[in-house]
Amino acid sequence: MLTNHLEIKDTCLFQDFEILQNLINFRINNLIQKDQKELIPENINFTVPDDSPYGRIIQTHTLTALERITLATSLAPTLYPGLLDDLVIQCESKNHILSYVGGITGNTKNYHGLIPTIETVLFILAGDDAIQRIGLLKYFHTNCKLVQHNLIEFFNPSPIDPFTSKAVLPTQETIHFIATAKSFKPEYTTSFPASILESRQEWSDLILNEKTIEEIEEINAWIKHGKKVLYNYGLSKKIKLGYRALFYGPPGTGKTLTAALLGKANNLDVYRIDLSMVVSKYIGETEKNLANIFNRAERQNWILFFDEADALFGKRTQAKDAHDRYANQEISYLLQRIEDYPGLIILATNLKNNMDDAFTRRFQSFIHFQMPDHTMRLDLWKNSLPIEMKLDEDVNLKTIAENYELSGGSITNVIRYVSLMAVNREDFILRKEDFIKGIAKEYNKDGKTLP
Repeated sequence: MLTNHLEIKDTCLFQDFEILQNLINFRINNLIQKDQKELIPENINFTVPDDSPYGRIIQTHTLTALERITLATSLAPTLYPGLLDDLVIQCESKNHILSYVGGITGNTKNYHGLIPTIETVLFILAGDDAIQRIGLLKYFHTNCKLVQHNLIEFFNPSPIDPFTSKAVLPTQETIHFIATAKSFKPEYTTSFPASILESRQEWSDLILNEKTIEEIEEINAWIKHGKKVLYNYGLSKKIKLGYRALFYGPPGTGKTLTAALLGKANNLDVYRIDLSMVVSKYIGETEKNLANIFNRAERQNWILFFDEADALFGKRTQAKDAHDRYANQEISYLLQRIEDYPGLIILATNLKNNMDDAFTRRFQSFIHFQMPDHTMRLDLWKNSLPIEMKLDEDVNLKTIAENYELSGGSITNVIRYVSLMAVNREDFILRKEDFIKGIAKEYNKDGKTLP
């Protein structure tokens, strides 16, 4: 039995560890004594899943006895390393070879316990019964639900090692959820060049023309009802999963904000891909970086947002040299991953004509984010005004909106400047001269002068 000092308040997880330890003891004794007993994991009386994070994983994914034992085995090195150490100690103390037990031990730099492999799981589930092992091996080869649902992952230490030598480890997402009861959000790194895109703004803060709003609503409808349309009405054989949209238009017109709000409204994470980190001068690295993002995104149903997408999705060149051939190869790889992605992908660019035709043919939506007209600009000015600051008497927002053509992003920058000046003076009044200076700064960015 597991000792009481194990600080796991999760009763369901604690009971699964107890079952795992009893199974290990049974398999070891049966292997050595050869008493030919049978123990079928499906006949074990498992604890009913509780409302703990571990219990919710079992309920959400309707895990079988086989899957619960496999998941508990993968979690053991992190949550109770001594449990699997017993497996090695018992074998060695009886001078029995460890080929049945499997596992990786003594081969890692920073961990000295036993890391379970598929061989370890097969031994726990089936002992040395070859017929049972073959049946289980098929499960791990083809349709392992734990892998499909991103609960565990396999690592192969060497390409020449047998399939069963792959390490069986819980994913970061699983460990994080068990520890915090919250979804795991990966951090931006060189191996994962993407960051979560969030916004504190709401749909009411997004000022767009009516046609653009209608087209965005189509994407919203697909997020909510796309799978129902495909699977309930017989279209899944004719139409691919996923939705691809191109947002194009001048900077500051709401492309990024719209992507963030689509995720916020539908409780989906939006990840902005850093193309400067994805693209590598080394052959094959770009595909590797993209594969890391796409593989994880597919499991988590993220919305992927590629800003300034023409840097990576631009028109392909004639293959004049090896560099051109590899660049075109990267585009072809991207095309395939985008076409196969089952979720929403949004590409944003300032100029639609810069995009490669092979991509645009596969897009469901082309949404033009136009510069706002004077009526929309007035709404943007009003919506952007800071709380508890006053407009000076000579500030006429309607006149400013009519006279100065600015994007929503530029208007936000002007409001930031005007507010900063008001706070700096400590009078908290938004003055006309500050509006004019702020607008001039935005015009200068584009090489223009005030009219």
